Amino acid sequence: MWRNTRMRWGVVSIFFHWLSALVTIGLFVLGWWMTGLGYYDSWYNLGPWVHRSIGILLLLATVARIIWRLMQATPAGEGSRLEKLAAHVGHIALYVILLLVMGSGYLISTANGRSISVFGWFDVPALVYGLPNQASIAGDIHWYSALTLVILAAGHALAAFKHHWINKRDTLIRMINPVHRPRKM
Repeated sequence: MWRNTRMRWGVVSIFFHWLSALVTIGLFVLGWWMTGLGYYDSWYNLGPWVHRSIGILLLLATVARIIWRLMQATPAGEGSRLEKLAAHVGHIALYVILLLVMGSGYLISTANGRSISVFGWFDVPALVYGLPNQASIAGDIHWYSALTLVILAAGHALAAFKHHWINKRDTLIRMINPVHRPRKM
C-alpha cells in the first residue's frame, strides 16, 4: 500500500516519517557533538561538512514529504476533538520548526557567500548572504529551534506511546505497519 487512505498511512508516508525522525535525531546529536570539537580535531571540518550535507538532503526530503502529504488523503485521527486538534497543531509545529532549523542552518552555512557542497555530488548556491551578523543570528535560531524540535518530537513520541499503551488505540501501529487491521474494542 503505497498511498494513504482515510484509515491508514501508506508506505511512502511511513518511510518519510521514520527517515525524518532518525535523520533529525542523528543531526542533533552530531551538531551537539561538533560544538565541543577543537580546532585540531580530525572532525573539526569533516563534521560540519557531513552535518550540512545531510541537512540539505533532509531539506529536499522534507519538501518532497510536504508535497506528498498535500497530495494524499490523511488518515482520520483518533481520540477526542481536543486530542485531534492538538495532534493537528503539533504536526504543523513539527513541520514549521523542522523547516526553521534547516533554513537557519542554510543561512549559517552560506553567510560568507559560498555554496554548500552536498557530499561533493552537487552544490546548493548561497542565495542570501552578507546580512549583518547573519551567521551569528542564524546560529542562535538554529540552536534554539533544534532544541525546540527535539522537545516537540519527544512530546510527539510520548503521545504516540500514550495512545498505544494507555488508550489502546492503533495510532502508533498505523505509522509502523501500513497493512495493519484495526483492533477490536
